[in-house]
Amino acid sequence: MTDYETLLSYISPDVGYDEWVRVGMALKAEGAPFSTWDDWSSKGNKYNQREMQSKWNSFRRGEVTGGTLYHIACQYGFNPGGDDPMVGHYDLHNLLLDEVHLDPVYGSVQRVPGLPRGYDGRGEMLEYLTTLFDESDYVGFCTTAAYNQKKGKWEPAGTVYSHTAGQIIERLRAGRDGFGKPNEEAGIWIRFNPLDGQGDTDTNVTRWKHCLIESDDIPIEQQWSLIQSMHLPCTFVINSGGKSLHAIVKIDAENAQQYRDRVNELYKYAEQAGFKPDPQDKNASRYSRLPGARRGAKVLEYDEHGNPSKTEPIYQYIVARNIGEASYQDWLNWRQEQADDLPEDISLAEVWDNPPPLKDELIPGILRTGHKMLIAGPSKAGKSFLLMNLAISLAEGVEWLGIRCKQGRVCYVNLELDSASCIHRFKEIYEKRGLNPEHINAIDIWNLRGHAVPMDRLASILVHRFKDKKYVAVIIDPIYKVITGDENNATEMSQFCSYFDKVATELSVAMIYCHHHSKGAIDKYDNAMDRSSGSGVFARDPDAILDMTEVKTDGCEANYRLVNGILDEEVLTGWEFAATLREFKPMPRFRAWFHYPVHELDENGDLKSAAKNRGSKKGVGKNQTEKSDLYKNVADALDMVKSLNGDTAIQLVEAGGRKANFSTETDFECATVGGLELVHRRLEDEIFYKRKRYYRKPHGNGSKWVEDVEFSQNPNTETLI
Repeated sequence: MTDYETLLSYISPDVGYDEWVRVGMALKAEGAPFSTWDDWSSKGNKYNQREMQSKWNSFRRGEVTGGTLYHIACQYGFNPGGDDPMVGHYDLHNLLLDEVHLDPVYGSVQRVPGLPRGYDGRGEMLEYLTTLFDESDYVGFCTTAAYNQKKGKWEPAGTVYSHTAGQIIERLRAGRDGFGKPNEEAGIWIRFNPLDGQGDTDTNVTRWKHCLIESDDIPIEQQWSLIQSMHLPCTFVINSGGKSLHAIVKIDAENAQQYRDRVNELYKYAEQAGFKPDPQDKNASRYSRLPGARRGAKVLEYDEHGNPSKTEPIYQYIVARNIGEASYQDWLNWRQEQADDLPEDISLAEVWDNPPPLKDELIPGILRTGHKMLIAGPSKAGKSFLLMNLAISLAEGVEWLGIRCKQGRVCYVNLELDSASCIHRFKEIYEKRGLNPEHINAIDIWNLRGHAVPMDRLASILVHRFKDKKYVAVIIDPIYKVITGDENNATEMSQFCSYFDKVATELSVAMIYCHHHSKGAIDKYDNAMDRSSGSGVFARDPDAILDMTEVKTDGCEANYRLVNGILDEEVLTGWEFAATLREFKPMPRFRAWFHYPVHELDENGDLKSAAKNRGSKKGVGKNQTEKSDLYKNVADALDMVKSLNGDTAIQLVEAGGRKANFSTETDFECATVGGLELVHRRLEDEIFYKRKRYYRKPHGNGSKWVEDVEFSQNPNTETLI
């Protein structure tokens, strides 16, 4: 017996004309041959062979779906998985009807509970009203209807909204018609949220307590199974007396906007679950069906003339009360619990004799594949050069700061430099180190300056975009461009750092990133873990931290310059590196020179006697210390405003100094323009402040700062980021 024949065996060919036609439409929609419908119809008393083929030819695909056939069969006793031996083994996945395909997670299809024994329509009306409304609430309802010939159904015609729930309840308890005389063919419609008595639109809703979710596109049994399986917080589930269930779902929103947000989330989830909710039902003032009302009749038998001889009334009734979760928030919590995709626990005994292999060491003694490393240091320490150098060392499988790296493919996410500058820096580092670029195809550069997105979005994009790249490491430079939340808030930074875990785990890569020191960190903290700006989470989350502090090179440079042929006019700086390691045994601090554009290990010990560059060190005057702090503060402030809104300048008063503090001997200068005193980094030819651009314009023998009026009127936000 075919799937079609199984369903048709439950449906009498002597059903009403409309239902008989819908059976034919459903069969044609599913690709069944004409003979299937003809053979079934021929078994009925009303079979007319002459009209069969022409009627079949008039059917158009899309008028109904295969789910209609399933729905009609269920109305006449078909029960998948029930006690009937003919269908006890029934597999819905073999129905060939897409509308009833269920993901196993949503359970099997279940029969909808029928009209309860001793059904009390008046009692159900009272229960509905006393549950959803206060007695002073105005209730919107409709008992008058007009028949839509085109759609073939009754539709509401007019609304009553001037009666309170208390008035209706009083009439019902007195044995009178609480809603007036209804059209028993059409049933009664009711709005499930209270109104203000002035109208029946969304603007008249006074409390946003419930929403409606229903579907005409899937069989009613499947609706029932999904409503339960989705754990929707339903106050009532109503059988509409038609082809759908109406779930009255608790929303308990504080205002209209929250109502819309919650309903959208609910509908999105239901759609993903396969429920196919009607999007027109999202309104807070939407009609539902009132339980206790009659809605037409079902034909049970026909006389010899084809006229109904025996009927049974159809009612709108309560299928279930208070099912699912207790509230909307409880439902959200339940969803979160169901999303448990955490790994299973393991017994140590099971792996004791055969422990899993350790992950590869990318930087031996410092970092493994799948782990995280933070490089921390003050502004202008050359952290980006250090990271680019590391990317090259990994790609080529050569030394980095004296440690030979494991060769592999690397992704360098550049958030700060323009594309050309970034590429030129890589070339300069290759040339400075004298490396043959044998594996430059192992370095991918993702230039995101002007396109920076928060780390929560970037992590998902990285995983999706690079899942097949087989990287060994992803380098993020710098992280202040992608920080989500307040960097001083431990909870928010813990969430932020979890995004690095996501990328490291899903791509099986090492995550390497840099962050700046807090103001005066070298003076305040001897422990390298405490120097990173913001929450202590930054220091406790990575598997490895490499912290950089500057050392004074006075008296240390001569031998290094002599050995390496470095001219006196070439700038050298010295740096001490302190490693904090979770995975490996502690390693001693080491020092390196920065000779543009490369940090080179101090192999000869020339920096061994160099003192740390502390602003408050004994012998440094108070005024010099204050100026050093001032310039650190300015550097940090400029970094901060650039990360927040793209500004590259701050007002002099914000810098906390005087104009005289920013002389030609400092890294900063003060521009006077448009009545503003703007502090910015020296040698910049353009600056941005509060979405305005200023630039140097030749003036006499020098230049002056002027506003770019055209830019200010039409700012290019991408440039500002």
